[in-house]
Amino acid sequence: MSKFLVALAGAALTLAVTTSVLAYQRVTGGSVAATAELPARSGVIVVEWNKELVRIVSTPGAQPATVHPTRSFAIMHAAIYDAVVSITHGGSPYLFSLNAPPGARPDAAAAEAGHDTLAALYPSMKGALDQQLAGELAGISNGEAKGQGVKVGHLAASFILSARAYDGSSVAPPPLPPPAQPGDYRPTPPTFAPAAFTQWASVTPFVLEQSDQFRPGAPPTLASASYARALNEVKSLGQNTSTTRTADQTVAAKFWPGPIWTTWNEIAENSVLAHHTDLVRTSRLFALLNLSFADTTIAFYDAKYHYHLWRPITAIREADDLNSAVTGDPNWTPLLTTAADPSFPGAHSAISGAGAAVLSSFFGDHDRIRVTSDVLPGVVRTFDTYTAAATEAGLSRIYGGVHTRIDHQAGLQLGRDVSGLVLREAGSPSFGFTGSKA
Repeated sequence: MSKFLVALAGAALTLAVTTSVLAYQRVTGGSVAATAELPARSGVIVVEWNKELVRIVSTPGAQPATVHPTRSFAIMHAAIYDAVVSITHGGSPYLFSLNAPPGARPDAAAAEAGHDTLAALYPSMKGALDQQLAGELAGISNGEAKGQGVKVGHLAASFILSARAYDGSSVAPPPLPPPAQPGDYRPTPPTFAPAAFTQWASVTPFVLEQSDQFRPGAPPTLASASYARALNEVKSLGQNTSTTRTADQTVAAKFWPGPIWTTWNEIAENSVLAHHTDLVRTSRLFALLNLSFADTTIAFYDAKYHYHLWRPITAIREADDLNSAVTGDPNWTPLLTTAADPSFPGAHSAISGAGAAVLSSFFGDHDRIRVTSDVLPGVVRTFDTYTAAATEAGLSRIYGGVHTRIDHQAGLQLGRDVSGLVLREAGSPSFGFTGSKA
């Protein structure tokens, strides 16, 4: 499918608001007319819209319970990126190209694209979003270039939103069938909440050809020595009253439980500000980061609901009948509350593997990384490499008693596989298209 046709699908829904724009902006499937090189502009405007989305998804009730937040991050940043590079020609666009007028302001385009996507996704937040946009546009000199940038950003947001309108994200999650055998996932104490996002593997990916493209191999059998080692490790380290978990491991367990995609977006904010990256590079980084997160999320839910592996709390409480190398404990309780989905692969590990890979591709693995916690205020953890941060984020789930090392290792690899594809595809003509690319 050509970029021209994909954009036309969006144009059908946005024609009323874009007719005047199309007088000088036409959607194309190939190269765009060259313009004079624009001076580099700060990437701060992208960071500010990312912060606004973090604020929104952290507001109780703002995020629809059955729509994963990574979708919103990917949509917003794809729109910002396509708006910016349509003007600057600083990279291959994700979904479409516009023949933007020479001299159009890419910072105005970025601001408008961020605003319009979030206003569509979170209409109850429109007042605050309007205020942020007005403040940002007030800092840009009035004139034709500013107005042209605004129109490019508006059209970019319209096209991305239209392209994702029927991606399966609005489908109601089906209930999970009851467990059929030992090892099958079942709801966990203390709330025994039903399994979450059971439908998410069916959402159309942003870059992957299909949700199972990098599905991990099956976890070890319950009777295997490797499963026993992994279960005994989490049984010892992850218990709420553990005497083998160190004080630092306890801090790590309590530091990372927040939405891991939010934490890595905040890590990215700190990195781009520290490196003073310009608008093109910043918009590209956040687009690739969040496209990776969105597709990693689709992929790990595919694997979770394909294998249906029970959580450590269930396995440890029933271990006597399953593996002679594990002594069961019917009263075992983890340090952290277990999430309402199957154990394999680990979501924190998957998202962290993807985040570290994308950020390393921009800044190198070695960097000065400062991480704050959404759930442990006042605590800061520092790392010398993105890989080290990703590793701790994944291992923290063992210390918290909610995952095994098997889950962690499979998750890390899955995130690296998905982000590796996104990074490779980012410069190709087929970037952003789902389904067969043959």
